[in-house]
Amino acid sequence: MMRSPETVRDLEESLGAVSCSTSVSGSSIVGSLMRGNNNGVIVAGFILEKELRAIRKHTKAARLTGELNAAGNLILANDTAALVHPDLSEKSIRIIQKTLGVEVKRGTLGGLKTVGMAGIATNKGVLVHPKSSATEITAVEELFNLPVDIGTVNFGSPLVGSGLLPTAKAM
Repeated sequence: MMRSPETVRDLEESLGAVSCSTSVSGSSIVGSLMRGNNNGVIVAGFILEKELRAIRKHTKAARLTGELNAAGNLILANDTAALVHPDLSEKSIRIIQKTLGVEVKRGTLGGLKTVGMAGIATNKGVLVHPKSSATEITAVEELFNLPVDIGTVNFGSPLVGSGLLPTAKAM
């Protein structure tokens, strides 16, 4: 769906970011298919070449290859660290490290492997699934070296990563 230039300009101003209008393999559900920080973007492996080129005009970008590749669901990241799905391959972890410029560890949140859906991270803090265990929260605190809190979005959804967008100012 095309947005009016006024809407795009308002979003850029509100979020403190420059927009890149694209899809991922034709899908407009880009939040679950890509994860980025101020260093780059990781995208689902099935992204079309023209879509990847559009993103690369703005920032470094790389594909996740392999069976697990819905990057937005699989990666919780800020500018210094990333918690990822425990079953991601070593190759995928190297791609994430190189593209996002972060330390990467495997883990879960609230017992869920899809940590990108279960949490949201900025450079100021991390919000995680309300059923995250003390062990999971401690691991996130140590990895990100930031305060971690639990919460919900959208009237009680525990999948905070699927309902929030951190602004560039928070990153």
